[in-house]
Amino acid sequence: MITLALSKGRIFDETLPLLAAAEIEVLENPEKSRKLILPTNKPDVRVVLVRATDVPTYVQYGGADIGVVGKDTLIEHCAEWGETSLYQPLDLQIARCRMSVAVPADFDYAGKVRQGARLRVATKYVNIAREFFAAKGVHVDIIKLYGSMELAPLTGMADAIVDLVSTGGTLKANNLVEVEHIMPISSRLVVNQAALKLKQQPIRHLIDTFAKAVKKPEVVD
Repeated sequence: MITLALSKGRIFDETLPLLAAAEIEVLENPEKSRKLILPTNKPDVRVVLVRATDVPTYVQYGGADIGVVGKDTLIEHCAEWGETSLYQPLDLQIARCRMSVAVPADFDYAGKVRQGARLRVATKYVNIAREFFAAKGVHVDIIKLYGSMELAPLTGMADAIVDLVSTGGTLKANNLVEVEHIMPISSRLVVNQAALKLKQQPIRHLIDTFAKAVKKPEVVD
């Protein structure tokens, strides 16, 4: 049995074409089913639904053999747990977005940074934010939140936020603007090292099939 850990939403939806390339079909809709373990048309493959932040943990500790997880979550997981046994063979190029710094439209971010002011930054990506600002020599107080980041500067609780941005529509609707891009984000395939040894043939087959199905990013001249 191969167990694949996925989170509901965009990652699940964008993983389906990769599974289809391997002739794997998830038989139940996670948005309609109450089940946390979903069967597929392959009797030896199943999908477990977990929170996005828990995918690396399930794979690391053997609750799943493989998983799909955003680079942002993976960085935070490795920063918290140190070096893990996760094998990361593929950037799947799905659920693509960017990690950015955003501030209210009337906030003089460049001036504050230049003057060496101490910034209050709200984010759930604590390690990414801390390392980014440390590399710039900017002093920050990190305020950890789990959602509705945009509220923090609107209520005066923070000067800036570090968060994922896709279209930028939510920022615009809340009168926030991106002032720095930290890194591009996409989802990775992660594999448990022990499972790779014990179930080498089926897992290698999946890795190879996904690799052939991955859409390569466009090259810009």
